[in-house]
Amino acid sequence: MFVDTTRRTFLRTGGSLIVGFALAESLPSALARAPVARPKTVATDEVDGFVAIGADGRATVYSGKVDLGTGVRTALTQMAAEELDVPLDHVTVIQGDTALTPDQGPSYGSLSIQNGGVQIRQAAATARKHLLDLASRRLGVPAGDLSVEAGVVRPKSGGNGIGYGDLIGGQDFTLKVDKDVTTKEPAAFRIVGQPVPRLDIPDKCTGRFTYMQDVRLDGMLQGRVVRPPALGATLQDVDENSVRDIPGLVKVVREGNFLGVVARSEWAAIKAARSLKARWSEWHGLPEQAKLWEHVRNTRVTKDDVTSNVGNPQEAQSQGAKRLSATYEFPIQTHGSIGPSCAIAEIRDGKLTCWSASQATHNLRKQLAAMLSMPAEDVRCIYVEGSGCYGRNGHEDAAADAALLSRAVDGQPVRVQWSRQDEHGWDPKGPPTLVDLRAALDEKGAVVAWESEFFIPEGAGGNVALVAAELAALPHETAMSPGNIIRNSEIPYTIPNIRTVCRRLAETPFKPSWIRTPGRLQNTYANEAFMDELAAAAGADPLDFRLRHLKDPRGEELLQRLATLARWERRPSPRRDAGGGTVRGRGLSYVKYEMNRTYVGAVAEVEVDRDSGRIRVPRFFVVHDCGQVINPDGLRNQIEGNVVQVVSRTLIEELAFDRSMVTSLDWASYPIITFPDVPEVVIELIDRPQEAPWGAGEPSGAVIPAAISNAVFDATGVRLRGAPYRPARVKAAMGSS
Repeated sequence: MFVDTTRRTFLRTGGSLIVGFALAESLPSALARAPVARPKTVATDEVDGFVAIGADGRATVYSGKVDLGTGVRTALTQMAAEELDVPLDHVTVIQGDTALTPDQGPSYGSLSIQNGGVQIRQAAATARKHLLDLASRRLGVPAGDLSVEAGVVRPKSGGNGIGYGDLIGGQDFTLKVDKDVTTKEPAAFRIVGQPVPRLDIPDKCTGRFTYMQDVRLDGMLQGRVVRPPALGATLQDVDENSVRDIPGLVKVVREGNFLGVVARSEWAAIKAARSLKARWSEWHGLPEQAKLWEHVRNTRVTKDDVTSNVGNPQEAQSQGAKRLSATYEFPIQTHGSIGPSCAIAEIRDGKLTCWSASQATHNLRKQLAAMLSMPAEDVRCIYVEGSGCYGRNGHEDAAADAALLSRAVDGQPVRVQWSRQDEHGWDPKGPPTLVDLRAALDEKGAVVAWESEFFIPEGAGGNVALVAAELAALPHETAMSPGNIIRNSEIPYTIPNIRTVCRRLAETPFKPSWIRTPGRLQNTYANEAFMDELAAAAGADPLDFRLRHLKDPRGEELLQRLATLARWERRPSPRRDAGGGTVRGRGLSYVKYEMNRTYVGAVAEVEVDRDSGRIRVPRFFVVHDCGQVINPDGLRNQIEGNVVQVVSRTLIEELAFDRSMVTSLDWASYPIITFPDVPEVVIELIDRPQEAPWGAGEPSGAVIPAAISNAVFDATGVRLRGAPYRPARVKAAMGSS
């Protein structure tokens, strides 16, 4: 049984839903198996695609963007409630259900509020205007003389009002979204801009929250996939007799190189997967890890993306008073999701329904349809939040596993729960990034030339191919695209001669995918650390050096406020009094995200143990400007989460592999940050209510690695140019300095 109190309670309110379902106790079963009484539009230009009003006046909002544990659902609820003028608890948000919600694009790129929320805001404002027009006709009062409070429309002069439920409850709006509609003035906001407690936290803190991993369906079977011992191995032979005596085993499934088992219990599926004897070919197609950067540099370049080109940097380099060059490296990393991926699939009456924590259910729908050679309209994907579901990790692949196994057992519902070894071994990876930088200073210490080359894969986004489809040699819908990993290769500073080039590589060792702040983190790391190198070469304070080259008033204001927040000590780096066993330093980093939105600045405080090489980051200061802030508390959550996770990625995380396979398959071999090392995060938000809301899920992650690198240099005088900063690497760098 699937338990989701909030949604089930919502369904039981009766007229609040314009789509009729049999209200069985097991909610996903009802959603999947009952016929839709009234087809609902999912068009992005229709109000009904986004908003419905029930007979009781409560609102349902349909969002194609989903909450990956980032607080987006709370913020979207605030935006809709604000524009509709209804209480917050009168709004229910349905997320990522391809049968009910518009396709607003995947929940990535920090676009859930910036794009998805703005669409919902426009739809809600259009709906409110229409409701006022209806009330005007019913009450005989001009719409301009009416006001709305708590979903009730009344004359401003006083008198009886009429509620939304009486005006339109249970009926369609049949209305196009007015993209030019006048939305509410920020001065009148009552809900937006307030630190509304996140709606999901109480149930998460008390163990009542239903994650994807908790979902159960009546009659559900359990599946496990037997993975090849090498990424490119082929299946030679299977001995089904090796598991014949396992109680509860339903079927061994083989399709090409896809091998799995289905059983009546999860433990039976685990035992069968472990015991099944199979013979695989050998494969040794990965590069040697010790020669990874040599491999990256020697990979064939398919094209150059020139992201900025100003002046003549080569000539300016030759005339510079001081020239610098450096190479920065950021490693291959796995998502490291705390809860391994999970999905359920069922094929009933020729139609597939899949429950998944995919951040792109509309894309997953197309991929599953292609894999099974089904019409997309016969596939329904329903989002359920996963325990660890940011980025394109393994959730889509678990869904494909479940779909193939369900098809093999005549469409019965099959749940596939990945193991930790599945997650670390088979989720797509954040690709390695190699960056060469060159710059020149004039005799006054100003940067007169900047050149950089970023070696990054041609494809690192889009619809990553499903592992099951590839193993089974089935059709698979992919749309590999740059994934915006070229962004922030440009620099936010005004320099007379600049050329930044992304050299797009034909291949990368592991299947690439989004991993938080993809590309922008790695690129900003190299740029901001190198900017710090230039400041040191010029004998300048790192903050003043940036301000000297920054011609953006909003960025200048942010850095000045960061200096105040962090009590920045203006001086050149490194510290001159550094000494003793433990040394301390501070480092600065800045980004204008994608060069066209959210500004973030950060100061890291570090402690470096000279004897062990261990780095601690006790404190981070962050100033953040994403325009209009919808929920300051939720935004702080996002920033804190970014700091914690990217500190882990900077100090600790690096994929280990041999010539055949990932070898860091557990938390011992792929460690992440633990609670004692979580830094204190001091945050200042710059709220600009009159501005559009910009994305805030990823930008603060971009500034973390360089801030740490620069702080380590400030503490030790040693420049670390290759993450992660594990103790042995740090100690070796200090020993060779």
